Amino acid sequence: MYLCEINLYMLQKPIYLDNNATTPMDPRVLETIIPYFTQQFGNAASRNHPFGWEAEKAVENAREQVANLIGADPKEIIFTSGATEGDNLCIKGVFEMYAQKGNHIITCTTEHKAVLDTCRHIEKIGGAVTYLEVNKEGLINLEELKAAITPKTILIAIMYANNEIGVIQPIKEISTLAKERGVLFFTDGTQAVGKVPVNVINDGIDLMAFTAHKMYGPKGIGAIYVRRKNPRVKVTAQIDGGGHERGMRSGTLNVPGIVGFGKACELCQQDMQADTIRISAMRDTLEKGLLKLEESYVNGSTQHRLPHVCNISFKYVEGEGLMMGFNKDIALSSGSACTSASLEPSYVLKALGLGDDLAHSSLRFGLGRFTTNEQIEFTINAITETVTKLREMSPLWEMFKEGINIDDIEWAHH
Repeated sequence: MYLCEINLYMLQKPIYLDNNATTPMDPRVLETIIPYFTQQFGNAASRNHPFGWEAEKAVENAREQVANLIGADPKEIIFTSGATEGDNLCIKGVFEMYAQKGNHIITCTTEHKAVLDTCRHIEKIGGAVTYLEVNKEGLINLEELKAAITPKTILIAIMYANNEIGVIQPIKEISTLAKERGVLFFTDGTQAVGKVPVNVINDGIDLMAFTAHKMYGPKGIGAIYVRRKNPRVKVTAQIDGGGHERGMRSGTLNVPGIVGFGKACELCQQDMQADTIRISAMRDTLEKGLLKLEESYVNGSTQHRLPHVCNISFKYVEGEGLMMGFNKDIALSSGSACTSASLEPSYVLKALGLGDDLAHSSLRFGLGRFTTNEQIEFTINAITETVTKLREMSPLWEMFKEGINIDDIEWAHH
């Protein structure tokens, strides 16, 4: 019943294709949450009356739903306010807890800002951080990772899947290397959990951060997974007061958010396979349609990537101009949503070796559970039209069509 209601409504414009930034809440999640605002509004830490007990029961039930999705034990799930806090808690928490063992962290240049900025903070307070480069596919080099590990290395922090290009890193191989050298492995699982099968045991993950609003749950609630055996991992709390969440994260629990997060995880587990088949087929249609335009390129690996993401550059058009062409009709991101206030080209695309021109003319398509075939058809047509129109106005395109190699031109500097 929900899907057809949503589809009727979704054919209205603007069409939403920015599901990497956030997802709409699934109506089934909303339904589950509502009573926890009004009737079952207790504080999960109030141990003396039924309102508190009800809330605590709801939280523990959700903790199980979240744990089940990633193959963890419920005791290994610590609730946070979202993935940014989770990234901070895992990285800073390990850095403090394992200071005796060492102060070196290995990460990657294409991580989310929540990881990169946290690593910069670690450097400011005396930690050492190695930033691995990626190849043009967006993948790290395992040999380089191996070579970067020193006796002082305490943590490898490599994301599961990238938010801009959808590329999935070789997680099992990374965790195997980490384990051989006695180093903890943390992964930012924000884009992957709920979209592809993530199993902390099979994948060998020691710590992971993820969030509800990327998987059709509410904003402002996330979790970290902290492994309890082989090895038993500990993190130093970054927020103190009352010792909630096994002492790792104090603060009154966001019960409605947690309940919604749990429900969202349960639905992802149940619908993942069917969603993936349907969404990746639409993504492939979209990609095929847009690659019919000359000089259009997919960014990042097409072999190792999320089923719902594609990032395409259209040469000889400006990304900003491109967005202006249809942004009333289609919600998209060019560059990364969290950092798109600046006109700098995306650092992720630059890390793949793209020149400024291609990095500037890239669009990220994030499809989702509520995306329809009609929306994809509309998008292909709208973008094809805009690109064609912009190129007709571009002197660079004209020169390209005349066979002039634009890279060879000496531009006059005044």
